[in-house]
Amino acid sequence: MDIRNIAIIAHVDHGKTTLVDQLLKQSGSFRENQHVAERAMDSNDLERERGITILAKCTSVVWKDTRINIIDTPGHADFGGEVERILSMVDGAVVLVDSAEGALPQTKFVVGKALARGLKPIVVVNKIDRADARPDEVHNEIFDLFAALGANDEQLDFPMLYASGRQGWADEELEGARKDLSPMFDLIVRHVPAPTVDKEAPFAMVATILENDNFLGRVLTGRVEQGRARVNMPVRVLRPDGTVVETGRLTKLLSFRGLDRVPVEEAEAGDIIAVAGLSEATIPETIAAPEVTQPLESMPVDPPTLSMTFRLNDGPLGGREGKKVTSRQIRDRLFKETEGNVAIRVSESPESEAFEVAGRGELQLGVLIETMRREGFELTIGRPRVLFRTNEETGEREEPYEEALIDVDEPYSGVVVEKMAMRKGLMQDMQPSGGGKVRLTFLIPSRGLIGYHGEFLTDTRGTGIMNRLFSGYQPWAGPIEGRRNGSLISSEDGATTQYSLYSLQERGTLFVDAGEKVYVGMIIGEHSRENDLEVNPVREKKLTNIRAAGKDEALLLTPPRKMSLEQAIAYIEDDELVEVTPSAVRIRKRYLDPHERKKRDRAGASA
Repeated sequence: MDIRNIAIIAHVDHGKTTLVDQLLKQSGSFRENQHVAERAMDSNDLERERGITILAKCTSVVWKDTRINIIDTPGHADFGGEVERILSMVDGAVVLVDSAEGALPQTKFVVGKALARGLKPIVVVNKIDRADARPDEVHNEIFDLFAALGANDEQLDFPMLYASGRQGWADEELEGARKDLSPMFDLIVRHVPAPTVDKEAPFAMVATILENDNFLGRVLTGRVEQGRARVNMPVRVLRPDGTVVETGRLTKLLSFRGLDRVPVEEAEAGDIIAVAGLSEATIPETIAAPEVTQPLESMPVDPPTLSMTFRLNDGPLGGREGKKVTSRQIRDRLFKETEGNVAIRVSESPESEAFEVAGRGELQLGVLIETMRREGFELTIGRPRVLFRTNEETGEREEPYEEALIDVDEPYSGVVVEKMAMRKGLMQDMQPSGGGKVRLTFLIPSRGLIGYHGEFLTDTRGTGIMNRLFSGYQPWAGPIEGRRNGSLISSEDGATTQYSLYSLQERGTLFVDAGEKVYVGMIIGEHSRENDLEVNPVREKKLTNIRAAGKDEALLLTPPRKMSLEQAIAYIEDDELVEVTPSAVRIRKRYLDPHERKKRDRAGASA
């Protein structure tokens, strides 16, 4: 059977996973009476909750006499490492673009990687049924983007389809029949080349996706680059430098059929398969027949730009809510994560019982922390820090910059420009985008965007949309002003009381409700002024047998400001930590003892 390998790449929320749903349905991958969940490829709990794709996944459909292996990729820039590594498995790419939003930053990032590998793209303008669709302008934007990214003439002569993934149709003409996705299937078979491989050479493949299965152990997915794989054949695993990791046998070969992985006896070059039976092989090592001595080339992945410190939970409430609380368990879990996630790096921290975890962005590290807390871990997390570097030629200190693309209603554009300027953002472009909105483009240091997203949503009344993409390293932009307000810090251990919180709420915004456990050094709110203030949230009303005049007055509390994990991480300053347990997210001072904090402050002031 002929094989075509394609990746579907696009910005977040442009409809990749919804389109894959329709491709699976219309190719006959499901039985007529089979119940299939919406966004079937987003099988992870976090993916379903957040409505985004986090992990790249493979599926397969048969169209006429051709099997099409499809890889659904994440759309968020923080998960770009997932996209980069799977591009080595495919021979073509379907670039999905929203008919109203056009080519956004993540589209630019993944398309640049795909063009650099020489892939011939198919452009699909999706959501053509939107009321604010502007397909002709989007077409021109995509052409300009391809030209700016250095596409060759063959890549610039890309075929184009107009589609609605939700309604399940695609057409080569804007006002076409709009029946089904047959034009897309036919175009993929016609335009994407078959894999150019040597089927007679000894077997070899590069591992590009790693999963752990309860029954099969380590399951490695990749494309067979040469030869044939057979069940129980002996293999050895080679690192990129040529050293041997292990030898073993392929106990299982799994081929993709719709949403299922089906055991097969043999797979030949060009097909995407999953193999089991190896205990140490990982990404991006070469799995090959014993006679192969040279590893296959693997695609390098861009380095991380952001780092956080993961520590064990040493607070007074530590060990009460989670099952995995030791630094050894945290260390093993983090290093296991680096095996399957090539965009994350872990190293030992100078602090005791702490680890430095570097990744692409706050969302990527936030997803890792959320996954760990659901597994029963307790952690404390430090403030995100950007990774600086020194320019070898000039000796200058450089920091990562990002391109921020902001769509905002015109009345709010002024406050956004002002806040971005305070954070060292340089405006690159400003133009109306229709419907009373303005599109602003900024070049801004990555550290300037840490903690800004919540403030941005407040400033724009929740109507603004911000997309960001790593742009490169540039000279250090100088100091950036941090959070202006101080913290309300608990001076006592115990459970908060309504009586005490009622008198404290005029001091600032509270983060806790009545009846919650607090401890000395825990941050229970944001002070209305710049300094930190120690308060007693557990004070109870003195009771007497004399009826007071105000006895029956109701103590009404303003609802507290509850922060999500990402909001808490973005909120904290350098001397604060986020305590994460399976049942709570708390904010605390790094040093709980007030005398220790004052001593450190004096030492810092004298230094």
